[in-house]
Amino acid sequence: MNTNEMKQKAKSPPPASGAETLSEHESMFRIITKKFFQNKLAVLGLIILLVIISSAVLAPWLATHDPNAQSLTDRLAPPSADNWLGADHLGRDIYSRILYAGQMSLWVGFAAMLSATTIGVVIGSIAGFFGGWVDAVLMRIVDIIISFPSIFLLITIISVFRPAPSMLIVVFGLLSWTTTARLVRSEFLSFKEREFVLAARTLGLPTRRIIFGHILPNAIGPVIVAATLAIGMFIIAESTLSFLGLGISPPTATWGNMLSDSQDLTIFLTAWYYPFFPGLMIFITVLSFNFVGDGLRDALDPRVMEK
Repeated sequence: MNTNEMKQKAKSPPPASGAETLSEHESMFRIITKKFFQNKLAVLGLIILLVIISSAVLAPWLATHDPNAQSLTDRLAPPSADNWLGADHLGRDIYSRILYAGQMSLWVGFAAMLSATTIGVVIGSIAGFFGGWVDAVLMRIVDIIISFPSIFLLITIISVFRPAPSMLIVVFGLLSWTTTARLVRSEFLSFKEREFVLAARTLGLPTRRIIFGHILPNAIGPVIVAATLAIGMFIIAESTLSFLGLGISPPTATWGNMLSDSQDLTIFLTAWYYPFFPGLMIFITVLSFNFVGDGLRDALDPRVMEK
Protein backbone atom coordinates (compact mmCIF):
# COMPACT_ATOMS: atom_id res chain seq x y z
CA MET A 1 0.00 0.00 0.00
CA ASN A 2 1.54 3.33 -1.07
CA THR A 3 1.52 6.58 0.90
CA ASN A 4 -1.43 8.14 -0.98
CA GLU A 5 -3.62 5.09 -0.39
CA MET A 6 -2.79 5.15 3.32
CA LYS A 7 -3.76 8.84 3.55
CA GLN A 8 -7.01 8.23 1.69
CA LYS A 9 -7.89 5.34 4.03
CA ALA A 10 -7.17 7.49 7.07
CA LYS A 11 -9.45 10.24 5.79
CA SER A 12 -12.34 7.91 5.07
CA PRO A 13 -14.96 7.79 7.86
CA PRO A 14 -15.40 4.60 9.86
CA PRO A 15 -18.24 2.37 8.75
CA ALA A 16 -21.50 3.08 10.50
CA SER A 17 -22.89 0.46 12.80
CA GLY A 18 -25.92 -1.60 11.77
CA ALA A 19 -27.96 -0.04 14.58
CA GLU A 20 -27.43 3.45 13.17
CA THR A 21 -27.83 2.92 9.44
CA LEU A 22 -29.90 0.73 7.15
CA SER A 23 -28.39 -1.72 4.75
CA GLU A 24 -28.29 -0.30 1.26
CA HIS A 25 -30.03 -3.44 0.03
CA GLU A 26 -32.90 -3.16 2.51
CA SER A 27 -35.85 -1.25 1.07
CA MET A 28 -38.55 0.57 2.98
CA PHE A 29 -41.01 -2.15 2.02
CA ARG A 30 -38.82 -4.79 3.57
CA ILE A 31 -38.47 -2.74 6.75
CA ILE A 32 -42.24 -2.36 7.08
CA THR A 33 -42.82 -6.03 6.29
CA LYS A 34 -40.23 -7.11 8.85
CA LYS A 35 -41.76 -4.88 11.50
CA PHE A 36 -45.24 -6.18 10.72
CA PHE A 37 -44.22 -9.83 10.96
CA GLN A 38 -42.61 -9.18 14.34
CA ASN A 39 -46.11 -8.57 15.68
CA LYS A 40 -47.39 -12.07 16.44
CA LEU A 41 -51.02 -11.04 16.85
CA ALA A 42 -50.95 -9.21 13.50
CA VAL A 43 -49.52 -12.29 11.78
CA LEU A 44 -52.12 -14.49 13.45
CA GLY A 45 -54.87 -12.12 12.30
CA LEU A 46 -53.51 -12.11 8.75
CA ILE A 47 -53.41 -15.91 8.60
CA ILE A 48 -56.97 -16.19 9.90
CA LEU A 49 -58.19 -13.60 7.40
CA LEU A 50 -56.50 -15.41 4.52
CA VAL A 51 -58.23 -18.63 5.56
CA ILE A 52 -61.63 -16.91 5.91
CA ILE A 53 -61.36 -15.03 2.61
CA SER A 54 -60.12 -18.12 0.77
CA SER A 55 -62.99 -20.18 2.21
CA ALA A 56 -65.51 -17.57 1.07
CA VAL A 57 -64.03 -17.40 -2.44
CA LEU A 58 -63.92 -21.19 -2.71
CA ALA A 59 -67.41 -21.65 -1.24
CA PRO A 60 -68.83 -23.35 -4.38
CA TRP A 61 -66.18 -26.06 -4.03
CA LEU A 62 -66.02 -26.28 -0.22
CA ALA A 63 -69.75 -26.28 0.51
CA THR A 64 -71.30 -29.68 1.14
CA HIS A 65 -74.89 -28.59 0.37
CA ASP A 66 -76.82 -26.05 -1.64
CA PRO A 67 -76.96 -23.11 0.82
CA ASN A 68 -80.63 -22.47 0.05
CA ALA A 69 -81.81 -26.09 -0.12
CA GLN A 70 -84.45 -26.75 2.54
CA SER A 71 -85.18 -30.06 4.24
CA LEU A 72 -88.07 -30.51 6.65
CA THR A 73 -86.46 -33.64 8.09
CA ASP A 74 -83.27 -31.74 8.98
CA ARG A 75 -84.84 -28.76 10.76
CA LEU A 76 -82.53 -27.67 13.62
CA ALA A 77 -80.58 -30.90 13.22
CA PRO A 78 -77.48 -30.94 15.46
CA PRO A 79 -73.95 -31.15 14.02
CA SER A 80 -73.39 -34.49 12.36
CA ALA A 81 -71.51 -36.17 9.54
CA ASP A 82 -74.12 -34.90 7.08
CA ASN A 83 -74.49 -31.38 8.51
CA TRP A 84 -71.09 -30.52 9.96
CA LEU A 85 -72.32 -27.46 11.89
CA GLY A 86 -75.96 -28.49 12.09
CA ALA A 87 -78.99 -27.21 10.20
CA ASP A 88 -81.15 -24.10 10.63
CA HIS A 89 -84.90 -23.77 11.24
CA LEU A 90 -85.60 -24.50 7.56
CA GLY A 91 -83.28 -27.48 7.36
CA ARG A 92 -80.54 -25.61 5.47
CA ASP A 93 -76.95 -26.62 6.11
CA ILE A 94 -75.31 -24.04 8.41
CA TYR A 95 -71.75 -24.81 7.28
CA SER A 96 -72.58 -24.20 3.61
CA ARG A 97 -74.54 -21.06 4.39
CA ILE A 98 -71.68 -19.66 6.49
CA LEU A 99 -69.30 -20.08 3.55
CA TYR A 100 -71.63 -18.27 1.15
CA ALA A 101 -72.57 -15.69 3.79
CA GLY A 102 -68.88 -14.87 4.09
CA GLN A 103 -68.84 -13.83 0.44
CA MET A 104 -71.55 -11.22 0.97
CA SER A 105 -70.40 -9.98 4.39
CA LEU A 106 -66.79 -9.57 3.23
CA TRP A 107 -67.88 -7.99 -0.05
CA VAL A 108 -69.96 -5.38 1.79
CA GLY A 109 -67.07 -4.72 4.19
CA PHE A 110 -64.41 -4.30 1.50
CA ALA A 111 -66.59 -2.35 -0.96
CA ALA A 112 -67.87 0.02 1.72
CA MET A 113 -64.29 0.57 2.89
CA LEU A 114 -63.15 1.42 -0.64
CA SER A 115 -66.08 3.78 -1.08
CA ALA A 116 -65.55 5.61 2.22
CA THR A 117 -61.77 5.71 1.83
CA THR A 118 -61.93 7.11 -1.70
CA ILE A 119 -64.31 9.90 -0.70
CA GLY A 120 -62.31 10.67 2.44
CA VAL A 121 -58.96 10.76 0.63
CA VAL A 122 -60.24 13.11 -2.09
CA ILE A 123 -61.98 15.49 0.34
CA GLY A 124 -59.14 15.44 2.86
CA SER A 125 -56.50 16.00 0.16
CA ILE A 126 -58.31 19.01 -1.28
CA ALA A 127 -58.99 20.53 2.14
CA GLY A 128 -55.45 20.07 3.42
CA PHE A 129 -53.68 21.18 0.26
CA PHE A 130 -55.64 24.32 -0.59
CA GLY A 131 -56.54 25.41 2.95
CA GLY A 132 -58.31 28.73 3.40
CA TRP A 133 -62.00 28.92 2.58
CA VAL A 134 -61.88 25.56 0.77
CA ASP A 135 -60.69 23.86 3.93
CA ALA A 136 -63.22 25.76 6.06
CA VAL A 137 -66.19 24.78 3.86
CA LEU A 138 -65.21 21.12 3.57
CA MET A 139 -64.52 20.78 7.29
CA ARG A 140 -67.89 22.34 8.14
CA ILE A 141 -69.51 19.70 5.92
CA VAL A 142 -67.58 17.07 7.90
CA ASP A 143 -68.80 18.59 11.17
CA ILE A 144 -72.41 18.55 9.95
CA ILE A 145 -72.23 14.88 8.95
CA ILE A 146 -70.58 13.92 12.23
CA SER A 147 -73.20 15.83 14.23
CA PHE A 148 -75.99 13.56 12.97
CA PRO A 149 -76.52 10.33 14.95
CA SER A 150 -75.25 7.99 12.25
CA ILE A 151 -77.04 4.86 13.42
CA PHE A 152 -80.46 6.52 13.31
CA LEU A 153 -79.72 8.17 9.98
CA LEU A 154 -78.52 4.84 8.62
CA ILE A 155 -81.64 3.01 9.80
CA THR A 156 -83.87 5.72 8.34
CA ILE A 157 -82.23 5.60 4.91
CA ILE A 158 -82.25 1.80 4.79
CA SER A 159 -85.89 1.74 5.90
CA VAL A 160 -86.92 4.04 3.05
CA PHE A 161 -84.90 2.32 0.34
CA ARG A 162 -84.54 -1.37 -0.42
CA PRO A 163 -81.68 -2.81 1.68
CA ALA A 164 -79.77 -4.30 -1.26
CA PRO A 165 -75.98 -4.84 -1.01
CA SER A 166 -75.31 -1.92 -3.35
CA MET A 167 -77.51 0.36 -1.24
CA LEU A 168 -75.71 -0.64 1.96
CA ILE A 169 -72.33 0.03 0.35
CA VAL A 170 -73.39 3.48 -0.90
CA VAL A 171 -74.91 4.48 2.45
CA PHE A 172 -71.94 3.21 4.44
CA GLY A 173 -69.57 5.09 2.15
CA LEU A 174 -71.50 8.37 2.31
CA LEU A 175 -71.76 8.30 6.10
CA SER A 176 -68.30 7.01 7.02
CA TRP A 177 -65.72 8.99 5.05
CA THR A 178 -65.27 11.78 7.59
CA THR A 179 -62.62 10.05 9.72
CA THR A 180 -60.44 9.36 6.70
CA ALA A 181 -60.91 12.93 5.46
CA ARG A 182 -59.69 14.34 8.77
CA LEU A 183 -56.68 12.02 8.82
CA VAL A 184 -55.66 12.92 5.27
CA ARG A 185 -56.22 16.63 5.90
CA SER A 186 -53.95 16.62 8.95
CA GLU A 187 -51.24 14.77 7.01
CA PHE A 188 -51.48 17.23 4.10
CA LEU A 189 -51.21 20.21 6.44
CA SER A 190 -48.01 18.67 7.77
CA PHE A 191 -46.48 17.75 4.40
CA LYS A 192 -47.45 20.62 2.11
CA GLU A 193 -44.76 22.95 3.47
CA ARG A 194 -41.97 20.36 3.22
CA GLU A 195 -39.02 20.94 0.92
CA PHE A 196 -39.97 18.30 -1.64
CA VAL A 197 -43.42 19.87 -2.10
CA LEU A 198 -41.96 23.38 -2.43
CA ALA A 199 -39.50 22.02 -4.99
CA ALA A 200 -42.34 20.44 -6.98
CA ARG A 201 -44.20 23.75 -6.98
CA THR A 202 -41.07 25.59 -8.08
CA LEU A 203 -40.72 23.20 -11.02
CA GLY A 204 -44.27 24.08 -12.05
CA LEU A 205 -45.74 20.61 -11.65
CA PRO A 206 -49.55 20.38 -11.94
CA THR A 207 -51.49 20.56 -8.69
CA ARG A 208 -53.03 17.16 -9.34
CA ARG A 209 -49.57 15.59 -9.63
CA ILE A 210 -48.30 17.28 -6.47
CA ILE A 211 -51.33 16.10 -4.47
CA PHE A 212 -51.60 12.52 -5.69
CA GLY A 213 -48.03 11.89 -6.79
CA HIS A 214 -45.95 13.56 -4.08
CA ILE A 215 -47.91 14.26 -0.89
CA LEU A 216 -50.48 11.44 -0.79
CA PRO A 217 -47.94 8.57 -1.03
CA ASN A 218 -46.21 10.01 2.03
CA ALA A 219 -49.51 10.40 3.91
CA ILE A 220 -50.98 7.00 3.06
CA GLY A 221 -49.84 5.16 6.21
CA PRO A 222 -52.65 6.29 8.56
CA VAL A 223 -55.16 5.82 5.74
CA ILE A 224 -54.18 2.16 5.30
CA VAL A 225 -54.57 1.54 9.02
CA ALA A 226 -57.95 3.29 9.16
CA ALA A 227 -59.16 1.40 6.07
CA THR A 228 -58.20 -1.96 7.57
CA LEU A 229 -60.07 -1.23 10.79
CA ALA A 230 -63.05 0.11 8.82
CA ILE A 231 -63.65 -3.25 7.13
CA GLY A 232 -64.42 -4.84 10.48
CA MET A 233 -66.61 -1.89 11.41
CA PHE A 234 -68.68 -2.25 8.23
CA ILE A 235 -69.08 -6.00 8.75
CA ILE A 236 -70.48 -5.29 12.22
CA ALA A 237 -72.74 -2.55 10.81
CA GLU A 238 -74.15 -4.89 8.16
CA SER A 239 -74.64 -7.61 10.76
CA THR A 240 -76.41 -5.18 13.08
CA LEU A 241 -78.80 -4.03 10.37
CA SER A 242 -79.45 -7.61 9.28
CA PHE A 243 -80.08 -8.64 12.86
CA LEU A 244 -82.67 -5.85 13.08
CA GLY A 245 -84.26 -7.02 9.84
CA LEU A 246 -83.03 -3.99 7.89
CA GLY A 247 -80.06 -5.56 6.16
CA ILE A 248 -79.72 -7.84 3.16
CA SER A 249 -82.87 -9.89 2.79
CA PRO A 250 -82.98 -13.71 2.63
CA PRO A 251 -82.48 -16.01 0.85
CA THR A 252 -79.15 -14.24 0.28
CA ALA A 253 -77.08 -15.32 3.26
CA THR A 254 -74.99 -13.01 5.41
CA TRP A 255 -73.63 -13.69 8.86
CA GLY A 256 -75.94 -10.98 10.17
CA ASN A 257 -79.21 -12.29 8.76
CA MET A 258 -78.28 -15.81 9.87
CA LEU A 259 -78.20 -14.41 13.40
CA SER A 260 -81.48 -12.62 12.74
CA ASP A 261 -83.15 -15.87 11.70
CA SER A 262 -82.06 -17.50 14.93
CA GLN A 263 -83.37 -14.90 17.39
CA ASP A 264 -85.92 -17.15 19.02
CA LEU A 265 -85.82 -18.37 22.62
CA THR A 266 -86.55 -21.96 21.60
CA ILE A 267 -83.67 -21.94 19.13
CA PHE A 268 -81.30 -20.48 21.71
CA LEU A 269 -82.24 -23.18 24.21
CA THR A 270 -82.41 -26.21 21.92
CA ALA A 271 -80.16 -25.34 18.95
CA TRP A 272 -77.29 -23.26 20.34
CA TYR A 273 -75.14 -24.05 17.29
CA TYR A 274 -77.44 -22.09 14.96
CA PRO A 275 -76.64 -18.58 16.29
CA PHE A 276 -73.23 -19.59 17.67
CA PHE A 277 -71.32 -20.26 14.46
CA PRO A 278 -72.39 -17.14 12.49
CA GLY A 279 -71.69 -15.03 15.58
CA LEU A 280 -68.31 -16.70 15.97
CA MET A 281 -67.42 -15.88 12.35
CA ILE A 282 -68.27 -12.21 12.88
CA PHE A 283 -66.24 -12.12 16.09
CA ILE A 284 -63.17 -13.84 14.64
CA THR A 285 -63.21 -11.82 11.39
CA VAL A 286 -63.55 -8.42 13.06
CA LEU A 287 -60.95 -9.30 15.71
CA SER A 288 -58.52 -10.41 12.99
CA PHE A 289 -58.97 -7.17 11.08
CA ASN A 290 -58.26 -5.27 14.30
CA PHE A 291 -55.08 -7.29 14.88
CA VAL A 292 -53.91 -6.60 11.33
CA GLY A 293 -54.78 -2.90 11.68
CA ASP A 294 -52.77 -2.64 14.90
CA GLY A 295 -49.83 -4.37 13.23
CA LEU A 296 -49.94 -2.02 10.25
CA ARG A 297 -50.15 0.98 12.57
CA ASP A 298 -46.95 -0.09 14.33
CA ALA A 299 -45.17 -1.04 11.11
CA LEU A 300 -46.02 2.23 9.36
CA ASP A 301 -45.06 4.37 12.35
CA PRO A 302 -42.34 6.85 11.19
CA ARG A 303 -40.41 6.07 14.35
CA VAL A 304 -39.74 2.57 12.97
CA MET A 305 -36.72 4.08 11.23
CA GLU A 306 -35.25 4.97 14.59
CA LYS A 307 -35.46 1.42 15.96
